[in-house]
Amino acid sequence: MKIAVLNGPNLNLLGERNPEQYGSGSLEDLNNEIREYAGSRHTLRFFQSNHEGALIDYLHEHRTWADGFVINPGALTHYSYALRDAIEAVNTPCVEVHLSDIEQREDFRKISVTRAVCVAQMKGKGHQSYLEALDFLDNL
Repeated sequence: MKIAVLNGPNLNLLGERNPEQYGSGSLEDLNNEIREYAGSRHTLRFFQSNHEGALIDYLHEHRTWADGFVINPGALTHYSYALRDAIEAVNTPCVEVHLSDIEQREDFRKISVTRAVCVAQMKGKGHQSYLEALDFLDNL
């Protein structure tokens, strides 16, 4: 199974930004953990951008390559209708992930405009949220 893993704004600062909330590991550490967990079950591609349009372009470009997407939209989760529409348009199963439990945070973070067009949402389990997303896609 071919899976594209996308990370949105500020996730390049994992390990530096609010480690008590997001953990002490870097984005590279996270990608390595996902890669190790996936083993030979998945062919993976990783992408991170702080730019909404770049994430949308990546989804469009990989819509015929990927069997599934795992996406942590970061703050775009809460307001990006353009990203929501891109996820819907690619017509490929997409799992939304979050390191923290967005429903237990500030009021604005409880809203996800992307959730409705994703097949599932995994949240609040740190890196494990990404691993659960891979397992979910395996079982579709």
